[in-house]
Amino acid sequence: MKPLLPLVLVLALSACAPMDPGKPAVQPLDGAGLGLRDGAAVQWPTAQWWRRYRDPQLDGLIERALAGNPGLDIAAARVRMANAAVRSARALQWLQVDARYRMTRQHYSENYIYPPPLGGSMDTDNSLTLQVDFDPDLWGRQRALAAAARSSALAAQAEQQQSRALLISAVAQSYFQLQDALAQSAALEAIVGKQQEALDITRDRYTHGLSTQVDVDQADSAVSAARVQLAQARNNAELLRHQLAALAGTGPDRLPALASREGTALPEGVPESMPLSLLGRRADVVAARLQAEAAGAEVSAAKAEFFPDINLSAFAGFMSLGMDQLLRGGSRSYGVGPAITLPIFHAGALNAQLEGRRANRDQAIAHYNQTVLDAMREVADASASIRSLREQIRHQEASLAASTSAYDIALKRYRAGLGDFVQVLLAQSDALTQSVRATDLRARAYILDVQLATALGGGYEAGQDASAH
Repeated sequence: MKPLLPLVLVLALSACAPMDPGKPAVQPLDGAGLGLRDGAAVQWPTAQWWRRYRDPQLDGLIERALAGNPGLDIAAARVRMANAAVRSARALQWLQVDARYRMTRQHYSENYIYPPPLGGSMDTDNSLTLQVDFDPDLWGRQRALAAAARSSALAAQAEQQQSRALLISAVAQSYFQLQDALAQSAALEAIVGKQQEALDITRDRYTHGLSTQVDVDQADSAVSAARVQLAQARNNAELLRHQLAALAGTGPDRLPALASREGTALPEGVPESMPLSLLGRRADVVAARLQAEAAGAEVSAAKAEFFPDINLSAFAGFMSLGMDQLLRGGSRSYGVGPAITLPIFHAGALNAQLEGRRANRDQAIAHYNQTVLDAMREVADASASIRSLREQIRHQEASLAASTSAYDIALKRYRAGLGDFVQVLLAQSDALTQSVRATDLRARAYILDVQLATALGGGYEAGQDASAH
């Protein structure tokens, strides 16, 4: 047989189904070509970057969310499934050994191939064998499938870390939105107090004949309008508490009371240029790259389907009619030999399967490219917005101080009878607007800082334990 084996392989290969060369594959984007700079100085967020805000309330919320959010449980289950697929793919590269026993109680026909005394009798057909199968994987199909499974498992771990980063970001942003709603409520309460004071003054002036009923109605309307805004801010705060409870995996009634806190100083510094290491610091980019690698390995496995499938098998055991004869020496049975399958004509099924794998690979690469572009945009947007917001906050603080001073002066002049109520109303409206805008900008500063930390990877490092919180 040895001299014939090369000839058999040559004939087998020549008899294989023709493989369609396909279209050129989609190419992954090159980081350097996109303007990412190697070695660019960036202050990367740590694994627990939110602690830099020094807010125990926020720390507690994030810890609760990481411990009880269903989304993380879903991601962890996907990791376990992917790891099981890796073990399954690896197992197929080794010997498969099975012990088999078969027993059939049978009546043998008198008018068939069995002569008397077996024909026409009842007897037991027994078989006890040890079966060994091995796929030498000459064309690398099993190795490619195992590589695909490994890449998919690593991608699932990166996706779990991405779910963790997005959850932390959602909790932090919702928390700062809640702080904004609480700050707005406090500011509106102060405005309502001042407007109530203006209403009391107007009523007193009206009683003494120094103002008209129109002034009283306008002052009363201003107080009511401000109370509406105050009720809306309080309702918004309550809804944000519900949102935080859902993110923390608990009911609204089980969430600890959250008090309004004065914000600490924000960390300084935003990226001046895009670092090349961003591609390895973001879990979504790493996951997309690994999924593209897995899809490429599946293309290699599909190509191997065009070549002969060769399996080696051997068995040894006992076969007999009747239980008493099964383990005797004369009942021994054994054999060994290859099984070769030649794919010659499948009506285009193999090429269709290969084209599907190629399309899946191109889709995965395109998804990776889009993820890279989105990552760059998110970092650039957050950096630009932070720079702009710093200037906005400076101007807004000056505007708030001026509007507050103008309102106080207008109210004093009105109390002293030196001004009319229209000036008070205009000053009230401007002070209310500037106060709400100032609290929004302060909350926006924290939210943008959270978005930048998330855009820079949220403390992710490739290869870290995906189950770590």
